[in-house]
Amino acid sequence: MNSPTLLMVLLFVLFLLLDVPVAVAICLSTFATAALVMGTLGIAAATIAERMATGVYSFSLLAIPFFILSGLLMGQGGIARRLTDLASALVGRFPGGLAFVNVLSCMLFGAVSGSATAAVSSIGGFIVPEMERNGYNREFSVALTITSATTGLLIPPSNIMIVYALVSGGAVSIAALFIAGILPGIVFGVFLMVAAAILCRRNGYGASDPQPLGAVWKAFRRAFLSLLLIVVVLGGIMKGIFTATEAAAIAVAYSFVLSVLVYQEVSWKDVPNILLQTGITTAVVFLLIATSMAMSWILTLEEIPQKVSAYMLSLSSQPIVILLLINLLLLIVGTFMDMTPAVLIFTPIFWPVVQKLGMSPVHFGIMLIANLCIGLCTPPVGTCLFVGCGVGKTSIARVVPAAIPFFIALIAALMVVTFVPALSNWLPGLFGMN
Repeated sequence: MNSPTLLMVLLFVLFLLLDVPVAVAICLSTFATAALVMGTLGIAAATIAERMATGVYSFSLLAIPFFILSGLLMGQGGIARRLTDLASALVGRFPGGLAFVNVLSCMLFGAVSGSATAAVSSIGGFIVPEMERNGYNREFSVALTITSATTGLLIPPSNIMIVYALVSGGAVSIAALFIAGILPGIVFGVFLMVAAAILCRRNGYGASDPQPLGAVWKAFRRAFLSLLLIVVVLGGIMKGIFTATEAAAIAVAYSFVLSVLVYQEVSWKDVPNILLQTGITTAVVFLLIATSMAMSWILTLEEIPQKVSAYMLSLSSQPIVILLLINLLLLIVGTFMDMTPAVLIFTPIFWPVVQKLGMSPVHFGIMLIANLCIGLCTPPVGTCLFVGCGVGKTSIARVVPAAIPFFIALIAALMVVTFVPALSNWLPGLFGMN
């Protein structure tokens, strides 16, 4: 590692230790490195500003604020409750059924909202107290909720997939990533259900709650319009009727009609506040994207991806060893860095490595996102962990030990996604999107 890159890394870590916001830490460390490389502050400032502006100048990124807005409308519009009722009718009949309801509800809500934190707050807000009333340990319930919510970033739509498609430089389309995430998302959900079943059986949590066929049909009818959004968004993308960005706009219109006019659980006076939250969240995400793109440019300028690729390939000629090493490094990165900058910074670093191993950009993208999802549940910067502890009214110190079995399940699912490429490549190939 040369001097400018070393300076950037050291400054970035220093700023994080000083609790500087991630986007600001990236910007300051990148600016200092650019000034060292270029020799003058003025040229460095102008160049970094230009790279940041160019980084967010993309039509595809318009999908992000739309999906954020649709997720907020769904979270407040009664959609989460209807999906949970459907999940309860489907899997509540089994011993430990509420744990399965938790996982399936997060998967369903993730499939319509594309937000892990929205799933934690929306689903966790009523499933955690309900599980506690039925004899489940509170920390167990919170840990299951925060880990299950990550499936929403694999099951489309997903904002982080849009970010990866942007940084891939056109190597993969958003539509292909959306379709590719379906099976891996289901795999993650199944592994969490297996872990929950083992823990429920060991601890005696939750008796079965058989539901008559009529209750299943009633819950399905109540949730039908919510589920229809998945068909509209994914069906339209797969059939080529509209792009992912257009699908995001349609999702906003659909969720607005459903939440405000049909279910009437979002009033007109709530809309300005929802729009404000959308603007704030979008600004944070776009600032992260802009600064991370500037940092990626510095890394490319210093030929870091090529150097990392050569070094890692020199360590071993075995693809299994290299992929395990990449996953290990990403798991470490995910514990202290948000997903968006991690994807933007480490995609160009690791892509040359996996490309030489013959991995497709779709498979790599799903592996990368699946890996970083785990970081959302781990301290010290796990967003879902913080939100879940707030919703469940408990502490991180109590939840993390309870979450360890679910972390193991997530890592096991990650290994399956990593070493079974067909899970990621089959559906895009079926629809001619590879």
